Amino acid sequence: MLIRFEVSNYRSISAPAELSMVAIDRDRPEARFQPLLGESLLPIAAIFGANASGKSNLISAYTWLQEAIFSSLREWDDGIPIEPFAFGNNPEKPSEFSVEYMINGVRFEYVLELNSEKVIYEALFHYPEKKRRRVFERDGDDFKLQRGLGTLSGTRELLTDRTLAVSIARRSDEPLVTGFVNKVLRSQTLGLTPHRPRILGGWGTRLGYGRAARQRSTIRYFEEPDQPSLFEGSNDPDLRNTPREQALALLRLADLGIDDVMIDEVAYPDAREPRNQRRVRLVHQTAGARTPLDFAVESEGTRTWFNLIGPVLTALRYGSLLLFDELDASLHPTLSAQLIQLFHDPVTNPLGSQIVFTSHDTSLLNHLNRDEVWLTNKNADGSTTLGALADFAGERVRKSQNLENAYLHGRFGALPQVDQTELLRALGLIG
Repeated sequence: MLIRFEVSNYRSISAPAELSMVAIDRDRPEARFQPLLGESLLPIAAIFGANASGKSNLISAYTWLQEAIFSSLREWDDGIPIEPFAFGNNPEKPSEFSVEYMINGVRFEYVLELNSEKVIYEALFHYPEKKRRRVFERDGDDFKLQRGLGTLSGTRELLTDRTLAVSIARRSDEPLVTGFVNKVLRSQTLGLTPHRPRILGGWGTRLGYGRAARQRSTIRYFEEPDQPSLFEGSNDPDLRNTPREQALALLRLADLGIDDVMIDEVAYPDAREPRNQRRVRLVHQTAGARTPLDFAVESEGTRTWFNLIGPVLTALRYGSLLLFDELDASLHPTLSAQLIQLFHDPVTNPLGSQIVFTSHDTSLLNHLNRDEVWLTNKNADGSTTLGALADFAGERVRKSQNLENAYLHGRFGALPQVDQTELLRALGLIG
């Protein structure tokens, strides 16, 4: 499970912004206790704030780091496609990333510091028996390995100023590295607008799509009805159903009147040669009749929920992280609340999968605990501040607080400051 993620000098994030999944209120089933950490971790973090306050940039920063681990060895020859804080006065100031995970009960910590020209510092640590031990550490040209990790000895020879050591080391069979990398690369990002930063006159990599942030297609769950259950060891009979049955149960959960999914191939005539194309139809149950409809004619909300099923089941299957930018732009509030419940409930989320999402939908605050809510504000210099709701005004943010009502009344900030004076003047309505 993700413990924390921190980033600085990235897009609108200037000073360090830290998202922590450590629970403050441990006395509830949603909080998963980690013995070697001595803390409980949360399955959900929700980020609220005004438009342009930087909510999406936290999601983007994690996805950038994920893509960097995946592709630096092959794609950073001409420069590092980092986007530092746009309004800073020091273009060479490094950007910094730090991510911590619990993997098989052991804490792992990865730290990275770089600019557009070179990697300045990089390290991977783990904490067996709560004591910090180095897997590898790189400080400038100095590269050190934990004693006994001979399988990583070739990493030093392949290092360049613009290559991450973890990108090289992940090709080895060393479990300390591959376990951490697999955990990061299994994260999935949804809703993030594709963006490609310019580097040295060319284009950088497309962030979060198709490679590092792989998404398991929903269709595959319906095409493979005979594969084993996602949760073989579960005592709950519903969780021992096949993935197809679980995907169908999620689809029916939305109460869309859909009874089944049909996938077949249809021949489409072409000017030169015929070709087959996969066709997806959702079967609706109406007044004693079952009617299949082409996926393309379904409502946007139905299509969105269908496409979300694959990534959600994948996250639940591997106990991995799902990041979702602007959850409320894609789902009805009722479905968003159902999604939150799926990750909250240890029965449907036995492996500690996590979801981090941004939203403007304040009704979702009624389904969240105070330590699951984060707020972004935009400062006068254009930078983003990220703060935990649970830390706001100390103990006055009670567990019993009506979070939605307090938020809408401006108690926590993070609301848009609406001033119509300039607009009214431009329309000639005031002098």
